[in-house]
Amino acid sequence: MTKIITLIFLITTIFGQAQKKDSIPIYNKFTTTELQLGLTLPSNKGFPETGLQKSISLHFGKYHINNNIEWVYRLKNPTTGMSFTITDYANKEYIGYSASMMPFVEFRMFKKKIKGLNFNVSLGVSYFTKSYAGTIFSLNNPIENNNTAISTKITWSFKSFFYYNFIRNRKNNWRLGVGYFHHSNGHTKFPNQGLNSFLFSISKQSNYNLNSPKTLKDPKTPISNIENSLQQFFTIRTGAGLNFLSYNFNNQKGVFTVAPSYGLIFNNTFKIGIGFFYRFYEHYYQYIKNNEEIVVDQYTHFQNNPIKYSSCIGLFISSELFLGNIGMEFDMGYNLYKPFYEVDWKLNGFYWDFINDNGTVETMYLERELTTTYHLKHAILFRIGLKYYLINTIKNPKSNIFIGVNLNTNLGQADFTELNFGYVYRFGIKSK
Repeated sequence: MTKIITLIFLITTIFGQAQKKDSIPIYNKFTTTELQLGLTLPSNKGFPETGLQKSISLHFGKYHINNNIEWVYRLKNPTTGMSFTITDYANKEYIGYSASMMPFVEFRMFKKKIKGLNFNVSLGVSYFTKSYAGTIFSLNNPIENNNTAISTKITWSFKSFFYYNFIRNRKNNWRLGVGYFHHSNGHTKFPNQGLNSFLFSISKQSNYNLNSPKTLKDPKTPISNIENSLQQFFTIRTGAGLNFLSYNFNNQKGVFTVAPSYGLIFNNTFKIGIGFFYRFYEHYYQYIKNNEEIVVDQYTHFQNNPIKYSSCIGLFISSELFLGNIGMEFDMGYNLYKPFYEVDWKLNGFYWDFINDNGTVETMYLERELTTTYHLKHAILFRIGLKYYLINTIKNPKSNIFIGVNLNTNLGQADFTELNFGYVYRFGIKSK
């Protein structure tokens, strides 16, 4: 996954052409050094104590100033780039440190009313020096290592920040920021509570050119000639993911997906569509085939057709933002059929370890009840991720293929991490 995101970074920072001005020197690259301070929120009861969270970030980015590229024009000249962050969570024994690599896109907000306000969103990966290692016991005084937020060395990372330029000139911007930082292993190993932080920051952004300062040139297509357009599309994707089932079934197994969809592309920049999907969960199938306890006791009819009861069918609405070769995707869906999730929910009840009278460690388990939260998570799903298109979307190709990395969730709780491949066909474009 890190290789894919590195490739995305290389593509999103390709040098663009300049926009029309009267021979004014411009700076089209920047670096930002940022100090972030804040709080790490407890992920669970008994979470290790933390102090002031401290992060140092280095951002490498590009100003997109060429309005004849349609997505740049439509998005009002955003910036894109890559950020690298080192974080100290003020508990080196149980949480340790993390190193993050995250592509970002940043938009100007309320340009006419609030000058200098920007919104930055990043999605990438992190490496943690510490991860959950189970419970540590003393015969007389059991002590829990209760960092159930992080149980893998590599995690997904998501960050959203508001920045305000409070001191600005042509070469340097001083910025104040406030935002949210999230880490999750994408449900690839138990436990997976996720790590959440709220942060304030101060940063200095320095503008430069890779070579000598350049001047803005006439665009190939004047802004006034960029017309609104509408286009239909059909796409189909297949995906292979990994997840775990529960505390006692903590090995990784596959989740396989096929999903066709149809929809509209607006101005060769925004895509929205509807579709349906079929998923097969290998963990569910193995649990049924192996005649595990809950199936034998409560769901014996699952044994009549393991493939059927290991499947999931649903509908979804897909939205996507095109950034050249890159697509940023967000889906929301509804599970029409996912019978085994009831067993999944019960299996992920409450586990705790204790020392019995013989001095050995035993695990106790309490099955979860089917609450309102269960019904919501059983029904609603979200999917977020990045795509890389083989042909740059600004060329409006009739046929295109892509590779994507996505996190799939049950109402925000991670379900599985997925690598997917797909094909897109565009129908004739219409001017509006």
